[in-house]
Amino acid sequence: MAIKTAIIGLGIMGQRMLEHMTLHPEFVVETIWDPDAVACQIAMKLAPNAVIAFNAEVAINNVDLVYLACPPVPRKAYALSALAQGKAVFLEKPLGVDVEESRELVRKLTAAGVPSAVNFTQAAGHVLTDVSAAAKGGALGDLMGVDIVVNYAHWPRAWQQTADWLRFRDEGGMTREVISHFLFLSERILGPLELVWAEPEYPAQGDLCETHVAARLVNGAGLPVTIMGSVGGAQPDRQEVTVKGSKTSRRISEFAIDTVSSGGRFEPSSSDPKDTRATGLKAQLDDMVLLMNGKPNRLATIQEALRVQILIEGILSGQRAN
Repeated sequence: MAIKTAIIGLGIMGQRMLEHMTLHPEFVVETIWDPDAVACQIAMKLAPNAVIAFNAEVAINNVDLVYLACPPVPRKAYALSALAQGKAVFLEKPLGVDVEESRELVRKLTAAGVPSAVNFTQAAGHVLTDVSAAAKGGALGDLMGVDIVVNYAHWPRAWQQTADWLRFRDEGGMTREVISHFLFLSERILGPLELVWAEPEYPAQGDLCETHVAARLVNGAGLPVTIMGSVGGAQPDRQEVTVKGSKTSRRISEFAIDTVSSGGRFEPSSSDPKDTRATGLKAQLDDMVLLMNGKPNRLATIQEALRVQILIEGILSGQRAN
């Protein structure tokens, strides 16, 4: 029987997930809601059989799964409303922006035992699965660390302009929206990380998000994760995470383009470099089906998401190790 789903938040990510849920045989989108009536009408074109709920609480009724694609601040309240009705929850990342509130949410979700996961989009994808196997199997040699580089001419990017909150310091910024994905990936490869130092830079207008960030983290064995991010200048977007090994290194660009180097130029790996966003979203939904049925899956756990959030908020505050 198809998993009856409510989608709360119908911006960019909500619409993407809505579209792919309607294509997946194991899901049916029953209800949708967003405070923006225009967003609701756009969503109805993607899923004409869905019902626009009167409010978020009503949307949660009579479904099995609640997908939360709203901005971070209201996400906890909606997750707790879903929990009160015993619904499974699939949250967008970041888990939140207030660490203590997220700790409380994780405690309550864990205690209730409802299926829950966070949508770090690489989690179930072919590339992360393949690179993880290569790292564990010794194909990379000794692991040497991870480099994360993101550059944007503008933030938010052109396709994100309708999500105005992304440009503000309270909830937005490239560190939460993009670098968090790559820290999740880094922890999947290297294990838990600790922040050593971070240097964020903010515009003079104090409510706007960071324009530059540099940071260093280490795992339990002292292997480094180095971050460099910037906004500005005439340039194409650049989103790269390089897992470095003594024999070979793997570079993942644009979330899914997997290349390999043994010291020379990075060349396409044996992984499919055409692992598109659509393929990645389907993989996430396939693993959500496993989670809903109590089976092992690759989705990001709420505990993993909390660890990433703690690191991200530490970076944005310029935290240093004691």
